[in-house]
Amino acid sequence: MKRLHPLVLLTLSICFAATAYGADKDGFTSLFDGKTLDGWEGNLDIFHVVDGAIVAGTLKEPIPHNEFLCTKKEYGDFELRLKAKLVGEGKNAGIQFRSKRIPDHHEVSGYQCDMGGQPTQNIWGALYDESRRRKFLAVGEQEGVKKAFKADDWNEFVIRCQGNRIQIWLNGFRTVNYTEKEDVARTGIIGLQIHGGKPAEASYKDIRIRVLKSS
Repeated sequence: MKRLHPLVLLTLSICFAATAYGADKDGFTSLFDGKTLDGWEGNLDIFHVVDGAIVAGTLKEPIPHNEFLCTKKEYGDFELRLKAKLVGEGKNAGIQFRSKRIPDHHEVSGYQCDMGGQPTQNIWGALYDESRRRKFLAVGEQEGVKKAFKADDWNEFVIRCQGNRIQIWLNGFRTVNYTEKEDVARTGIIGLQIHGGKPAEASYKDIRIRVLKSS
Protein backbone atom coordinates (compact mmCIF):
# COMPACT_ATOMS: atom_id res chain seq x y z
CA MET A 1 0.00 0.00 0.00
CA LYS A 2 1.32 3.43 -0.94
CA ARG A 3 2.18 5.64 2.03
CA LEU A 4 0.75 9.16 2.20
CA HIS A 5 3.13 12.10 2.34
CA PRO A 6 3.45 13.55 5.88
CA LEU A 7 2.03 16.92 4.69
CA VAL A 8 -1.02 15.17 3.29
CA LEU A 9 -1.53 13.34 6.58
CA LEU A 10 -1.24 16.62 8.49
CA THR A 11 -3.80 18.29 6.23
CA LEU A 12 -6.24 15.39 6.65
CA SER A 13 -5.75 15.50 10.41
CA ILE A 14 -6.55 19.23 10.54
CA CYS A 15 -9.64 18.77 8.37
CA PHE A 16 -10.85 15.90 10.57
CA ALA A 17 -10.38 17.96 13.73
CA ALA A 18 -12.34 20.89 12.27
CA THR A 19 -15.17 18.56 11.29
CA ALA A 20 -15.18 16.82 14.68
CA TYR A 21 -15.58 20.10 16.52
CA GLY A 22 -18.27 21.38 14.14
CA ALA A 23 -16.38 24.36 12.68
CA ASP A 24 -16.87 25.19 9.01
CA LYS A 25 -15.36 27.56 6.48
CA ASP A 26 -17.91 30.27 7.33
CA GLY A 27 -16.96 30.31 11.00
CA PHE A 28 -20.00 28.45 12.35
CA THR A 29 -19.63 25.98 15.21
CA SER A 30 -22.10 23.20 15.98
CA LEU A 31 -23.90 23.41 19.33
CA PHE A 32 -25.38 19.91 18.97
CA ASP A 33 -23.49 16.81 17.84
CA GLY A 34 -26.64 14.99 16.75
CA LYS A 35 -26.12 12.20 19.28
CA THR A 36 -25.82 13.56 22.81
CA LEU A 37 -26.81 16.59 24.89
CA ASP A 38 -23.21 17.46 25.74
CA GLY A 39 -22.93 21.20 26.38
CA TRP A 40 -26.61 21.50 27.38
CA GLU A 41 -28.50 21.29 30.67
CA GLY A 42 -32.17 20.79 31.47
CA ASN A 43 -34.86 18.26 32.32
CA LEU A 44 -33.75 15.07 30.58
CA ASP A 45 -37.14 13.50 31.20
CA ILE A 46 -38.48 16.07 28.75
CA PHE A 47 -35.60 16.49 26.29
CA HIS A 48 -33.98 13.63 24.40
CA VAL A 49 -32.19 12.89 21.14
CA VAL A 50 -34.08 11.11 18.34
CA ASP A 51 -32.74 10.57 14.81
CA GLY A 52 -30.23 13.42 15.00
CA ALA A 53 -32.62 15.95 16.55
CA ILE A 54 -33.36 17.28 20.04
CA VAL A 55 -36.98 16.41 20.78
CA ALA A 56 -38.97 17.97 23.62
CA GLY A 57 -42.37 17.05 24.98
CA THR A 58 -44.77 14.25 24.14
CA LEU A 59 -47.85 13.64 21.98
CA LYS A 60 -49.32 11.28 24.58
CA GLU A 61 -50.11 13.60 27.49
CA PRO A 62 -50.22 17.29 28.47
CA ILE A 63 -47.00 19.16 29.26
CA PRO A 64 -47.10 20.20 32.96
CA HIS A 65 -45.30 23.51 32.48
CA ASN A 66 -42.74 25.29 30.32
CA GLU A 67 -39.41 23.48 30.05
CA PHE A 68 -36.10 24.69 28.61
CA LEU A 69 -32.92 22.95 27.51
CA CYS A 70 -30.14 25.53 27.78
CA THR A 71 -26.55 25.87 26.68
CA LYS A 72 -23.98 25.85 29.46
CA LYS A 73 -22.16 28.64 27.65
CA GLU A 74 -23.36 32.22 27.20
CA TYR A 75 -23.35 34.24 23.97
CA GLY A 76 -23.65 37.93 23.19
CA ASP A 77 -23.32 39.01 19.56
CA PHE A 78 -23.88 36.07 17.22
CA GLU A 79 -25.68 34.55 14.29
CA LEU A 80 -27.57 31.38 15.18
CA ARG A 81 -28.89 28.97 12.55
CA LEU A 82 -31.08 25.95 13.17
CA LYS A 83 -34.09 23.98 11.98
CA ALA A 84 -37.22 23.50 14.09
CA LYS A 85 -40.47 21.57 13.86
CA LEU A 86 -43.58 21.62 16.06
CA VAL A 87 -46.39 19.05 15.96
CA GLY A 88 -49.35 18.20 18.16
CA GLU A 89 -52.26 20.05 19.76
CA GLY A 90 -50.21 22.40 21.90
CA LYS A 91 -48.51 24.36 19.14
CA ASN A 92 -46.25 26.56 21.23
CA ALA A 93 -42.47 26.50 21.64
CA GLY A 94 -39.50 28.75 20.98
CA ILE A 95 -35.80 29.50 20.98
CA GLN A 96 -34.39 31.55 23.85
CA PHE A 97 -31.34 33.78 23.44
CA ARG A 98 -29.57 36.38 25.56
CA SER A 99 -31.52 34.74 28.38
CA LYS A 100 -30.87 33.43 31.89
CA ARG A 101 -32.29 30.77 34.20
CA ILE A 102 -34.57 32.07 36.94
CA PRO A 103 -33.08 30.67 40.18
CA ASP A 104 -34.98 27.73 41.68
CA HIS A 105 -37.56 27.81 38.91
CA HIS A 106 -38.28 26.04 35.63
CA GLU A 107 -38.59 29.33 33.72
CA VAL A 108 -36.00 31.45 31.96
CA SER A 109 -35.99 35.19 31.32
CA GLY A 110 -35.02 36.90 28.08
CA TYR A 111 -35.62 37.06 24.36
CA GLN A 112 -37.46 34.29 22.56
CA CYS A 113 -37.88 33.55 18.88
CA ASP A 114 -41.41 32.21 19.05
CA MET A 115 -42.90 29.14 17.39
CA GLY A 116 -46.64 28.66 17.33
CA GLY A 117 -49.99 30.15 16.50
CA GLN A 118 -52.68 32.31 18.03
CA PRO A 119 -56.31 32.74 16.93
CA THR A 120 -55.51 35.99 15.13
CA GLN A 121 -51.90 35.54 13.99
CA ASN A 122 -49.04 33.20 13.16
CA ILE A 123 -46.22 33.87 15.63
CA TRP A 124 -43.50 31.75 14.02
CA GLY A 125 -40.42 33.98 14.00
CA ALA A 126 -41.96 36.60 16.30
CA LEU A 127 -39.83 38.17 19.04
CA TYR A 128 -41.21 37.65 22.56
CA ASP A 129 -39.78 38.75 25.90
CA GLU A 130 -40.12 35.68 28.12
CA SER A 131 -40.73 36.18 31.88
CA ARG A 132 -39.38 39.74 31.73
CA ARG A 133 -41.67 42.20 29.92
CA ARG A 134 -43.97 39.31 28.97
CA LYS A 135 -45.01 40.73 25.63
CA PHE A 136 -44.30 40.53 21.91
CA LEU A 137 -41.65 43.02 20.86
CA ALA A 138 -42.10 42.35 17.13
CA VAL A 139 -44.30 40.09 14.98
CA GLY A 140 -43.66 39.30 11.34
CA GLU A 141 -45.83 40.66 8.51
CA GLN A 142 -48.54 38.03 8.30
CA GLU A 143 -48.77 37.45 4.56
CA GLY A 144 -45.00 36.92 4.38
CA VAL A 145 -45.01 34.58 7.40
CA LYS A 146 -47.91 32.59 5.93
CA LYS A 147 -46.03 32.02 2.68
CA ALA A 148 -42.74 31.14 4.40
CA PHE A 149 -44.06 28.86 7.15
CA LYS A 150 -44.18 25.07 6.68
CA ALA A 151 -46.79 23.45 8.92
CA ASP A 152 -45.77 20.20 10.68
CA ASP A 153 -42.42 20.31 8.86
CA TRP A 154 -38.89 21.56 9.38
CA ASN A 155 -38.54 25.36 9.33
CA GLU A 156 -35.17 27.08 9.13
CA PHE A 157 -34.37 29.99 11.45
CA VAL A 158 -31.61 32.56 11.36
CA ILE A 159 -31.32 34.67 14.53
CA ARG A 160 -28.82 37.50 14.41
CA CYS A 161 -27.93 39.68 17.42
CA GLN A 162 -25.42 42.50 17.21
CA GLY A 163 -25.42 45.29 19.75
CA ASN A 164 -29.00 46.43 20.32
CA ARG A 165 -30.26 45.11 16.97
CA ILE A 166 -32.06 41.77 16.65
CA GLN A 167 -33.06 40.21 13.33
CA ILE A 168 -34.89 36.95 12.68
CA TRP A 169 -35.50 35.10 9.41
CA LEU A 170 -37.97 32.23 8.87
CA ASN A 171 -37.13 30.16 5.79
CA GLY A 172 -35.43 33.20 4.27
CA PHE A 173 -38.22 35.68 5.11
CA ARG A 174 -37.24 38.35 7.63
CA THR A 175 -39.84 38.43 10.38
CA VAL A 176 -38.05 40.74 12.83
CA ASN A 177 -35.81 43.78 12.52
CA TYR A 178 -35.88 45.13 16.06
CA THR A 179 -33.80 47.74 17.85
CA GLU A 180 -33.76 47.45 21.64
CA LYS A 181 -34.15 50.80 23.39
CA GLU A 182 -34.16 49.56 26.99
CA ASP A 183 -31.18 48.62 29.15
CA VAL A 184 -31.47 44.81 29.12
CA ALA A 185 -28.88 42.04 29.05
CA ARG A 186 -26.95 41.59 25.81
CA THR A 187 -25.46 38.23 26.75
CA GLY A 188 -26.94 34.99 27.98
CA ILE A 189 -27.72 31.36 27.28
CA ILE A 190 -29.46 29.88 24.27
CA GLY A 191 -32.43 27.69 25.15
CA LEU A 192 -34.89 25.38 23.43
CA GLN A 193 -38.46 25.47 24.76
CA ILE A 194 -41.51 23.24 24.91
CA HIS A 195 -44.50 25.16 26.24
CA GLY A 196 -46.74 23.83 28.98
CA GLY A 197 -50.21 22.79 27.85
CA LYS A 198 -51.74 20.33 25.41
CA PRO A 199 -49.62 17.45 24.08
CA ALA A 200 -46.94 18.55 21.61
CA GLU A 201 -43.44 17.78 20.40
CA ALA A 202 -40.88 20.42 19.48
CA SER A 203 -37.83 19.23 17.54
CA TYR A 204 -34.57 21.06 16.87
CA LYS A 205 -31.57 20.13 14.72
CA ASP A 206 -28.60 21.49 12.72
CA ILE A 207 -27.91 24.04 15.48
CA ARG A 208 -24.91 26.19 14.58
CA ILE A 209 -23.57 29.50 15.84
CA ARG A 210 -21.07 32.10 14.67
CA VAL A 211 -19.80 34.69 17.14
CA LEU A 212 -19.86 38.24 15.77
CA LYS A 213 -17.80 41.28 16.63
CA SER A 214 -19.54 43.65 19.04
CA SER A 215 -20.98 46.72 17.35
